[in-house]
Amino acid sequence: MSIPIIPDPVPEQIQTDTVTIPKPRRNRASAKKAGSSFERAQADWLAERLNDDRIDRRVKGGVKDRGDIGGVRTIRGGRVVIEAKSYSSDRIQIKKWLNEAAVEAANDDAAIAVVMVKVRGTADPAEQLVCMTANTFAALLEGGPDIVRGA
Repeated sequence: MSIPIIPDPVPEQIQTDTVTIPKPRRNRASAKKAGSSFERAQADWLAERLNDDRIDRRVKGGVKDRGDIGGVRTIRGGRVVIEAKSYSSDRIQIKKWLNEAAVEAANDDAAIAVVMVKVRGTADPAEQLVCMTANTFAALLEGGPDIVRGA
């Protein structure tokens, strides 16, 4: 009786008892689905946490995009733009994402722009990260701007 020789699995494969199955790779469709799911979860959690039914996931707006989650306001009524990022690697690009959020804030006439980043290993919306500039953080600590932008 001969024993079959099974080669060592390569990192992109999963070994089973009899068959080596390629590990699924993330494609554009799966990345978009992950992003949409993350946006939906965060919008629903924020709406419930802040008891504000105006908060919702936004439809994509192309070059005039106004952020991923809309209806968010400071305690003084100023508009807040949230750019949500569910990234698939260890390489986060905070500066690039903050610049994107700033453009979207201008499109939405919002004074506050933040980036909400998915934390690997947890799906709990309350455990995700929020990135912003120090200036934005200081503005929020002051209560945020009034309803009129820049006030």
